[in-house]
Amino acid sequence: MEGGVPEADVSAFRECLSLSWKNPYVLRLAFSAGIGGFLFGYDTGVISGALLYIRDDFKAVDRYTWLQEAIVSMALAGAIIGASVGGWINDRFGRKKAILLADTLFFIGSVVMAAATNPTILIVGRVFVGLGVGMASMASPLYISEASPTRVRGALVSLNGFLITGGQFLSYLINLAFTNAPGTWRWMLGVAAVPALTQILLMLMLPESPRWLFRKGKEEEAKEILRKIYPPQDVEEEINALKESVEMEMKEASDSDKVSIVKLLKTKTVRRGLYAGMGLQIFQQFVGINTVMYYSPTIVQLAGFASNRVALLLSLVTAGLNAFGSILSIYFIDKTGRKKLLLFSLSGVVVSLVVLTVVFHETTTHSPMVSTIETSHFNKTCPDFRTALNPGEWDCMKCLKASPSCGFCASAANKLLPGACLISNDTTEDQCQKEHRLWYTRGCPSQYGWLALIGLALYIIFFSPGMGTVPWVVNSEIYPLRYRGICGGMASTSNWVSNLIVAQSFLSLTDAIGTSSTFMIFIFITIAAIIFVIIFVPETKGLPIEEVENMLERRSLNFKFWQRSSDSGQVLTQKTLSL
Repeated sequence: MEGGVPEADVSAFRECLSLSWKNPYVLRLAFSAGIGGFLFGYDTGVISGALLYIRDDFKAVDRYTWLQEAIVSMALAGAIIGASVGGWINDRFGRKKAILLADTLFFIGSVVMAAATNPTILIVGRVFVGLGVGMASMASPLYISEASPTRVRGALVSLNGFLITGGQFLSYLINLAFTNAPGTWRWMLGVAAVPALTQILLMLMLPESPRWLFRKGKEEEAKEILRKIYPPQDVEEEINALKESVEMEMKEASDSDKVSIVKLLKTKTVRRGLYAGMGLQIFQQFVGINTVMYYSPTIVQLAGFASNRVALLLSLVTAGLNAFGSILSIYFIDKTGRKKLLLFSLSGVVVSLVVLTVVFHETTTHSPMVSTIETSHFNKTCPDFRTALNPGEWDCMKCLKASPSCGFCASAANKLLPGACLISNDTTEDQCQKEHRLWYTRGCPSQYGWLALIGLALYIIFFSPGMGTVPWVVNSEIYPLRYRGICGGMASTSNWVSNLIVAQSFLSLTDAIGTSSTFMIFIFITIAAIIFVIIFVPETKGLPIEEVENMLERRSLNFKFWQRSSDSGQVLTQKTLSL
């Protein structure tokens, strides 16, 4: 870093890789803290498969939809609470203790879920897991950011994003591995205790964040850690910059009252940081990522794959694409910068959502007709079809929408030819499949099915490297040190609240206005997200964390997003002149 602050480019990625032999200590810090992201990803992925088998063991869960929703959503509710208190815990007790507490809660929750004897105990376990996930979702990237050299900070924080998607990918593998094992869902949920315990052991051997130590007056301890992180020629510069930043914030703290929401919003740099940080977390959920992932079994059915096992395997492919996108993020985030990566990601999401919208519209309006002859062949006619005044106008989509007790058995000759509208139960499904026909209860056969799979793949490939990881990176580096834990907690909480809102409203929205119209709403939200990023999100590529605050203080709107803003350049220039 002699002669000024360098521009982060492709060499930053190579430098990140070279840490494995040049400075393995930094990678050890990043990977150990990143296990929190892995736990985050594993829990969000494993419950979809586990729930199928929980319903078999607990008949009450199978009978009552609200119990199924409670098992899923109580983890989200716990995550909201965990993220809310996590900010205060991070600032009061340190990043390391926050991660250890998150692991302990996750470990307890995993054991409780694996040993649950009824749905109530299972839900209690889900709350504990949610508390741990919510706390880890902001503590892990914060720790990595504060313990990383400036040049590779974005890449190392992106490792946390990669481990989130890696956890999701592994959860699908675990689901497949334990499908035939006794106690299926107990293994699926209980296995998560192993990485939680592993991270506890690793974190006990690692130091606290040097920036947090500086703020608490433990300068010698912090300097010792910084000397392990930075090359000898850079360490004194980093120590001096950090010392100046902390002294300024401590002086500000002594001249003001306790931290409050009003105080945060009155502070220009914090307010601008919250606009960007919380806005990105909210848009991350409202552009539809969890609904696209949730709806993937239906998209698989649209492609003509009605088998549950095939659907699970294709979901594994989706999770693999998500993980691949996170690897791309590690490469590009310090090369192209945060802002350009976000805009490229969101533009691709718009294109893929357009594809999905068109496919769903065509599938809904051009689904196979229902044949009276085919239906009478089974002697298990759907009651709504039997009493219909105009059965000749019924198609597959009308059959499925008529009642949850109706299913569509496709023609044996060609799935696009008229089929049968039958009562939906296990006996009818078996009878349909014995005649080598495909059975549909969610989507309908379509010649555009493969296009739907392409749209889903494009969505994941574009979303993952940008909107999947960048919001976490930006939130780990954009706030002043004094407010970093509280602001990070607020941003993380906004993510979980948005997640809960979208997850709870999606099915109601599709019932009310249709699937294609729902995806069209996501298109407009994504366009709004593009405008938001251009106006409110600053470029922090290549800036030391201590200089981000100065950049926010001077920042003006920069619509030429492909160029570094004049404010960022001014900060870099001043930094260079001071050396």
